[in-house]
Amino acid sequence: MRRLTDGLRCLFLLITVLPTVGLAEVQTKQIKYKHDGLPLEGFLAWDDSVTEPRPGVLIVHEWWGLNDYAKTRARQLAAEGYVAFALDMFGEGKVTNHAVQATEWSGVVRSNTQKWRERALSGLEVLKNQPGVDAEKLVAIGYCFGGSTVLQMAYAGAPLRGVVSFHGALSPPPPEAKIQASVLVCQGGADPFVPAAMVDAFAFGMEQAKAHYTIVVYGGASHAFTNPDAGHYGLEALRYDPTADKHSWAMMKLFFDELFASPGDKAAPAKKAP
Repeated sequence: MRRLTDGLRCLFLLITVLPTVGLAEVQTKQIKYKHDGLPLEGFLAWDDSVTEPRPGVLIVHEWWGLNDYAKTRARQLAAEGYVAFALDMFGEGKVTNHAVQATEWSGVVRSNTQKWRERALSGLEVLKNQPGVDAEKLVAIGYCFGGSTVLQMAYAGAPLRGVVSFHGALSPPPPEAKIQASVLVCQGGADPFVPAAMVDAFAFGMEQAKAHYTIVVYGGASHAFTNPDAGHYGLEALRYDPTADKHSWAMMKLFFDELFASPGDKAAPAKKAP
């Protein structure tokens, strides 16, 4: 009977301990910083089981502000082995569900292209200085307003290996653009905010700039196709498309693999402790 009791005790200990083995160890924290005197607060996510410097991914939110959607994407990227920082473009705590307010906030930022770029670059600086980040391996992704923001970073010659725009506005690069980053654009074919003529003009501008770029258009996908909450904002043009969401995320990961791999190597971005 004692032997059975000891055995049950061991089994209980195994059941208690084993569920923690192999679980994702994603950590998060808020980071306060400033740009041009404006208090900002971003969201950092990383996997603390990763044992070596790894690429950093900057995330630029939609025009709603730094909400839970952008933070969820940061956690997903951390689980993939990256250090992800979702920056703040509007100021600490400014999040809305109302399109009129979102239009106002994003319009203020866009009204001065130089400051628009600088605010995004201030977030990149925060990411670059985080422990565990390989400062030579940085990329930026953005959604809607954030997509147009990461393109502006590329036009400014930001020290990024690549940028990814998901359903963002597609302004062609200005003549003085110094594009060093590779560019991936994932766009909805039925996006009323970014019609085919705008996509064509963007492609022409990128050709003129001799940039390295890829455009993927998802037929039938509307604006905000990556956001499961797109239909909650009361705008007909916003619609989630699970197929386009899944495929564009896979395209992003392939894009990163190509940017960060050594010649002839397709290794994962970082190794985890055994």
